[in-house]
Amino acid sequence: MFWNLPTLLTWARIVAIPLIVGVFYLPLPAADVNMWASVLFVVVALTDWLDGWLARRLNQTSSFGAFLDPVADKFLVCASLLILLEVGRVNAMVAMVIIGREIAISALREWMAQIGASRSVAVHMLGKLKTAAQMAAIVLLLYHGDLGFVGLPVDAQTLGTWLIYIACGLTVWSMAYYLKKSLPDIVAKAR
Repeated sequence: MFWNLPTLLTWARIVAIPLIVGVFYLPLPAADVNMWASVLFVVVALTDWLDGWLARRLNQTSSFGAFLDPVADKFLVCASLLILLEVGRVNAMVAMVIIGREIAISALREWMAQIGASRSVAVHMLGKLKTAAQMAAIVLLLYHGDLGFVGLPVDAQTLGTWLIYIACGLTVWSMAYYLKKSLPDIVAKAR
């Protein structure tokens, strides 16, 4: 279905992306901007889990929802990385690797679906680990402050930077995994 609760949550995730970016242009103290951006990102990212859970729970899964959900995720990650790049909190090469992988794997999945081999690029645990590290890193990099309130002796930028580099490594590894797994189908179809 095009208009059910899970799909509306996915649409809300897409609509909320300009809010996360827009916070950085408000005339607020930097600490407030960082806090609002990180809170908004967490809330928006949680709708990804919620829409999937609701779709299964309410038996409202749809092919449109299955298409839109990863698109919303990629928009959220790419927009967040671009704003982090603009404010100097993430390395350009890291952002390019992560965004490039998202585009490449999306294209690979679309092509594999067209040739009837989508199982070879089904979501794998490696991709889930990449996503977890990436999301945690983005939250920390958006926050960009002291983590003393949670008892950690390190600031969010340092921890976020480490996590984004880990996510970048997992990004390359998972892309290689998906390409290797789909290679037999690619070769078979090329003949």
